[in-house]
Amino acid sequence: MDTAIEEAGTPSRTLLRHATTLSIYAPRRPGVRASTVLHPGGVQGIPLIRNIAIIAHVDHGKTTLVDQMLRQAGAFRANQQVEERVMDSNPLERERGITILAKNTAVTWEGTKINIVDTPGHADFGGEVERILRMVDGVLILVDAAEGPMPQTRFVTRKALALGLRPIVAINKIDRSDAEPLRVHDEVLGLFIDLDATHEQLDAPFLYTSSRAGTATTELEQPGTDLRPLFRAILDYVPEPKGDPEGPFQMLVSTLDFSSFLGRIAIGRIERGRVRVGDQVALLPLGEPGLVQDESFERNRVTRLYTFDGLHRVEVEGAQAGDIVALSGFETIEIGRTFTAVDCPERLAGIAVEEPTISVDVIVNNSPFAGREGKYITSRQLKDRLYRELERNVALRVEETDSPDTHTVSGRGELHLGILMETMRREGYEFQVSRPRVITRLGPDGERLEPYEELMVDVSEDYMGVVMEKLGPRRSEMSEMRNPGQGMVRLTFRIPARGLFGYRSEFLTDTRGTGIMHHRFLDYGPWAGPLAGRKRGVLVADREGNVVAFALGNLQERAQMFVTPGDLVYEGMIAGENSRPGDLDVNVTREKKLTNMRTTASDENVILEPPRPITLEYALEYIDEDELIEITPKTIRLRKRVLTANDRKKAARAARVADAS
Repeated sequence: MDTAIEEAGTPSRTLLRHATTLSIYAPRRPGVRASTVLHPGGVQGIPLIRNIAIIAHVDHGKTTLVDQMLRQAGAFRANQQVEERVMDSNPLERERGITILAKNTAVTWEGTKINIVDTPGHADFGGEVERILRMVDGVLILVDAAEGPMPQTRFVTRKALALGLRPIVAINKIDRSDAEPLRVHDEVLGLFIDLDATHEQLDAPFLYTSSRAGTATTELEQPGTDLRPLFRAILDYVPEPKGDPEGPFQMLVSTLDFSSFLGRIAIGRIERGRVRVGDQVALLPLGEPGLVQDESFERNRVTRLYTFDGLHRVEVEGAQAGDIVALSGFETIEIGRTFTAVDCPERLAGIAVEEPTISVDVIVNNSPFAGREGKYITSRQLKDRLYRELERNVALRVEETDSPDTHTVSGRGELHLGILMETMRREGYEFQVSRPRVITRLGPDGERLEPYEELMVDVSEDYMGVVMEKLGPRRSEMSEMRNPGQGMVRLTFRIPARGLFGYRSEFLTDTRGTGIMHHRFLDYGPWAGPLAGRKRGVLVADREGNVVAFALGNLQERAQMFVTPGDLVYEGMIAGENSRPGDLDVNVTREKKLTNMRTTASDENVILEPPRPITLEYALEYIDEDELIEITPKTIRLRKRVLTANDRKKAARAARVADAS
């Protein structure tokens, strides 16, 4: 493999269009030039294009590397103030420090336009990665120089290699104190072999990078000074788009955007032909690839056309095969549909993503406090919002149930569903959620199958025993144990997805907050049988009112509280965790009786322990089958499905009779 990379010349500075209005889709101002030349007839003429996606496990440095690529390619002014991880524009992404949505950007290097797609690194958002891989011709695989290939690395690399994409491997964070780039180099090659990579893919170039410093090199003995070797590798190893610019127009919708100015925006790569603003094109329905005989497909004119340039979208008059564009003019755009020329309605293969593995029930809020904080609370508003999410979130499924107030929402994992719930909560929606449950299948012989996950944990040698002890009853099987000799051990397990419900908080407690765990969907396997649930009961409020410190002072000796003095509670709301098995109905609103006695013994100051904070992720893994999460814009509460104590006793008695029969 030839690893010699020529030194690139001075990067060309891209000409950016600076938006003056809130909408990035506003018409281009007179006098502002795009960064490309128009051929006669108005079609954009780009002699060289490269389309590449950056894929990696969570926290391996993808977004930071994109920041440095934008800086060194001249996408920012010299005096421009730019935030870190500028591609993570979503507020939730900035809060959590992870990428949730795949995003497009582009830079120009030595006259070649490089379209870059930054992708999520968490396994729960694998659907985002799967749908954008159809837009690119190569992938840049980032691997941490200390951690090596992780579960999501394997998942996204398998998808990319199966599509025949050319990989470039960047072993990142070589400036870490515990970095072992040569070991990781061998592990990546082993991963390629395990995934049946072709000889061409095995001949991928390897670079050693530091995203934070913005350097890359092909030889560890020669430290890099900038990212020129990376840009040169992209130009040399990623193939040009294969589309025929002279053929009839054809484009697959890979992602969606929305503008209050233009409506729905379709984003995808032009597979064939050219398109200009004002052209009449057809939007074909979903179906099998090939010519569409039915003439009932939608026709309309392209009203706006944009290409990507740095962090902006640049309005252009036309574009041709190979470029990634955003176009508007249709109201029924969906991911996976095909735009074509009207006289050649040839449909492309749709976007296939793996099926969801867990589901929850999303229910209209019917608690005594319903409607106090939320803006959207009705079943119609909730249904419309969930189905609107399906337009962008291709890995999500929404199904109606027998009850008009309940919808079953299925996704890739607890984080995948949790992000949707948190987004809806911030938009003003008020609703309730049930405990997550796995989606089972029937095997070829009619046997019951359930999803299994690959769990990878990094723990100190001191905590290895307690982790293995806790995972045993959860039906896990250890497949690998690796001890590099630095005090940390990497354990790999195959475990039912059910076995991970509620384990993360227990794992952090057992490892004193030092353990790291990652998991991804592996396959479907035989039903593992019943698993032990939560071992402790809960404290349930027996009446409505305000929480009083005096009442909590007497209860905290036998429980961990979830509420603070002054909080509003209602009958059936969970106020804390019991220290023993079994639920306990308590009065958290009890006040101290007023008497004429005034002694130092009777007027003790109540000192309360801090309550346990209830986050959405913690609530999803904590609740039991007979409990719900009440989610409002201001509060997250835990409650029993059946609120009154007498009704709960009747339901428990009926369940015991049913089990006995």
